[in-house]
Amino acid sequence: MPTLFNQNFSVDELQRMTGSMDQLAGIRLCEYSSGRMHGMRAADVWTGSGLRFTVLLDRGMDIGPAEYAGKPLAWLHPAMATPTFYEPAGGGFGRTFGGGLLVTCGLNHFGPSETVDGEFFPQHGRASHIPADEVNTHCGWDGDTYRLDVEGKVRQAILYGENLLLTRRISTSLGATSLHIEDRVANQGYRTASLMMLYHCNFGFPLISPDSELVVDEESVSPRDESARAGLGKQNQFGAPEADFQQQVFFHRPRPAADGYATATLHNRAIPFSAFVRYRTAELPVLTQWKNTGAGDYLCGLEPATNPEAPRAKLRERGEMKMLEPGEVISFSLEIGTTG
Repeated sequence: MPTLFNQNFSVDELQRMTGSMDQLAGIRLCEYSSGRMHGMRAADVWTGSGLRFTVLLDRGMDIGPAEYAGKPLAWLHPAMATPTFYEPAGGGFGRTFGGGLLVTCGLNHFGPSETVDGEFFPQHGRASHIPADEVNTHCGWDGDTYRLDVEGKVRQAILYGENLLLTRRISTSLGATSLHIEDRVANQGYRTASLMMLYHCNFGFPLISPDSELVVDEESVSPRDESARAGLGKQNQFGAPEADFQQQVFFHRPRPAADGYATATLHNRAIPFSAFVRYRTAELPVLTQWKNTGAGDYLCGLEPATNPEAPRAKLRERGEMKMLEPGEVISFSLEIGTTG
């Protein structure tokens, strides 16, 4: 039975009181019509609870703007653009990285760009700049639950190389305050392929402020570099924006609950306002935290990943590079939500 406006309603009651369920919750397919986003296909999703988010269908089914009860969840940057403007070389990823609630990094690389045995791997991989195919949306009753689903397929392939297919379902429901991401990555080629996935979740003001704190039950945390080492011990707090703040990256090893899922939560005590990322650690054992409290770049990235960011050679040496055999499929499960 859906809960809306602090009341419980039966299916019959809601249908009698509305002309269309779109009055309360739904999915609207749309297309951006100007600027660097011109032509971008998107799906606008709202649940009736105050949760609203936009799925960017031409950006690997990433999630762009998101809010809850009028309060923004996602950090946004004006560099956001269609794949037409993608610059894979060097640091060109930042030319079209617009933040948003989720940026998909993979399917066979994330982290800084690398060239290995003559093959170039761009920063954070290619998945976020590949348009989805076979896009499908569904709104309808499933018993007492009014489901909202956006599905699509993102293929990363090259002649004589990898042929990886990401099948993604983003689902929520009437009255829900969270969304679920269910991904399946299949190796549809005839060669063994490397697999690297990182779910780049970007949270900004007002969720992130000097009144905010990151809470995660973890076994360990380690800094990526000397900049992060200087902030170790204070990684869970956020200061005021600084013009010259140097980004800090930390690798957390969360402790999963009995169901196999770990949760990282951001609390702003002053509002109050909280959001969380919950995910299955069997496939995503590392939580990368991107702490950036620079002026204009004020955010916290929570990024469940298959491995810590590292050169590919080191991952292979340590046995942390996941490989997919021909025909093999791996699934990932992630939930992003708010507690108000």
